[in-house]
Amino acid sequence: MAIKTFKPTTKSRRHISVVNYKSLLTQNKPLKSLTFGRKRAVGRNNVGRITVRHKGGGHKRLFREVDFDYKKIGIPYKIKSVEYDPNRSGLIGLAVYKDGEKKYVLLPKNVKIGEDLMTGENAEAKIGNRLPLKLIPVGTFVYNVELKPFNGAKIARSAGNFVQIIAKDAGYVDLKMPSSEVRKVKEDCFASIGEVSNEEKRLENYGKAGKSRWKGIRPTVRGTAMNPVDHPHGGGEGRQGRGRRRAISLWGKPTGKGQKSRRSKKYSNKYIVSRRKVGKQR
Repeated sequence: MAIKTFKPTTKSRRHISVVNYKSLLTQNKPLKSLTFGRKRAVGRNNVGRITVRHKGGGHKRLFREVDFDYKKIGIPYKIKSVEYDPNRSGLIGLAVYKDGEKKYVLLPKNVKIGEDLMTGENAEAKIGNRLPLKLIPVGTFVYNVELKPFNGAKIARSAGNFVQIIAKDAGYVDLKMPSSEVRKVKEDCFASIGEVSNEEKRLENYGKAGKSRWKGIRPTVRGTAMNPVDHPHGGGEGRQGRGRRRAISLWGKPTGKGQKSRRSKKYSNKYIVSRRKVGKQR
């Protein structure tokens, strides 16, 4: 068990639990040539206006160049280290290719240091290897899945996440997403076999409000606690209901409680075989 708890020396310390990275990592400092500094947007757009609420502050982060394109096809590489990345929940590892090039990659669960992995149609169907979906057996768990061929990994990149291949037909592969949605993707899209590492990350408990601030997460205020000028749910004497049938956001769009918010004419609707299950059904 990689989750670490603490003696209750304070009220918040009683509830804090963290992933014990000491038992998982093999390297403390990242490779300097694959890191860069950058000012985080913290929810602001190019003119400084807040476009995403509840973001700001947080600890300074060093960015790692993680390879999600996997353009080096057919060249084997070895995993030389297991490292922490403050910008994602899964663990990353240093991949050293046979031609000497080094890249950071997102690691799967149960990968070992020194393991030989490869991207390409000739790769063996084993954990960590990356193949086109048409060559991966039905029922296999995959991560780092492309939505368009050679467009880079987009799906299932968070700690413990995976996508399941459930069917193949007419040049498309049916994938069961982490959200429970079933979606068609072209069979030429690449995916890595396995599940994303650090699956116990979801068991972490921040324990106190201050830890959210360290992460760059600002407080969220309920709409019902606001004034009518600030939110559609605001106002009323004392505690009031929202005064409308459906919960809506600050901008009047349906939100929460399992309400459907997907656009009826979205371009990708034709690829959805089964919509995700929300609320109590899930």
